[in-house]
Amino acid sequence: MVYSRAESHSRLKQAVRRHRALSREGLLERLFEKLFRGLVYTQIWEDPEIDLEALALTPDCHVVAIASGGCNVLSYLTADPGRITALDLSLAHVALNRLKLVAAVRLPSWHAFYQFFGAADSEANLRAYDRLIAPHLDPQSRTYWEGRSLQQLGRRRISIFARNAYRHGVLGRFIGIAHVAARAYGVDLRQLLSAQSLEEQRRFFETMLAPLFDKPAVRWATANRLSLYGLGIPPAQYEALAGGRDMGAVLRDRVERLACGFSLDDNYFAWQAFGRAYAGDASGPLPPYLRQKEFDAVRRRVERVEVMNRSVTEYLAACPAASRDRYVLLDAQDWMTDDQLNALWREITRTARSGARVVFRTAAEPSLLPGRLDPALLARWRYEEEASRAFTLRDRSAIYGGFHLYVLEA
Repeated sequence: MVYSRAESHSRLKQAVRRHRALSREGLLERLFEKLFRGLVYTQIWEDPEIDLEALALTPDCHVVAIASGGCNVLSYLTADPGRITALDLSLAHVALNRLKLVAAVRLPSWHAFYQFFGAADSEANLRAYDRLIAPHLDPQSRTYWEGRSLQQLGRRRISIFARNAYRHGVLGRFIGIAHVAARAYGVDLRQLLSAQSLEEQRRFFETMLAPLFDKPAVRWATANRLSLYGLGIPPAQYEALAGGRDMGAVLRDRVERLACGFSLDDNYFAWQAFGRAYAGDASGPLPPYLRQKEFDAVRRRVERVEVMNRSVTEYLAACPAASRDRYVLLDAQDWMTDDQLNALWREITRTARSGARVVFRTAAEPSLLPGRLDPALLARWRYEEEASRAFTLRDRSAIYGGFHLYVLEA
């Protein structure tokens, strides 16, 4: 079944809106909803290797995951799961996932695939799309990519892959604005990528980045919910991220961890944040699905992935009991009311097989389930607290407060 654009927008509305339309919070929610109708993430900002370790995938696993930019869904294929159902409320993200899956099969080589989704900055990608990919895309996704928009100045949407796709989408544009703002204060964020050691990364942060957070304009922006929509932070998530602290201080801590918590040799999230691209010629760190050594495995297993424009709760409600094994919720629960949260976990618990695993991230450090989830439901699941803390510390994207792993008790 293919939902219309209006039906897709209705589902997104249900996920975001909590307050009266004419209230301040209601107006903020509606603006956020409008932004999320288009492409938000060209790269997903959750570390797939942490996911893979926590999920402990086996060949009989059926994974249910929020799709987002598709990087993690394709990266999970490297672990050889039996099946993946990728779900997203955004038609743009559904189209991006389907584009990547078709391209993995139809492009002639890893080099062509990397040129399209790694470099993502060549006119040759548009010719490859027209000749090799478009004829095999589903009609809805093809309509999306060949549609023209004001944001692209009348160009087809697929043209972003000839103009560095990672500078597009809501987050890509936000990062671009951050670079412009830093340059206004005499700081070139790209210089971080010249650091040869963690010590040099630390020095750059302390001397160049940290002082930016004391600038009046930056302090105003970090205190303004609207200015943080570009990070994908909805109104419901803002307070959780702040956790009672000054938002500027919270974001400073997260940027510090991104800039100098991990070696640049291993952290492609830092390359995207500070360089707006992966390292040149695939010479630096990459998500698993873009690595040359993983390409053949990803290509062979593409048919195991189904991408749907659904919410996780809606999809699971139509699934048989005890039929799914792994669940990847990203940070979606931060957006949810208590009723939505309980509805989701009722379906997860009903559809989960013994030993099933659920992973998610939160803006704040602690898990959000205690005190909000029905105690009878929560009692069915074992929280792997120590492992969750360790995974949080090793998550290279560095933007979340907590990573959480729950395992269904036998």
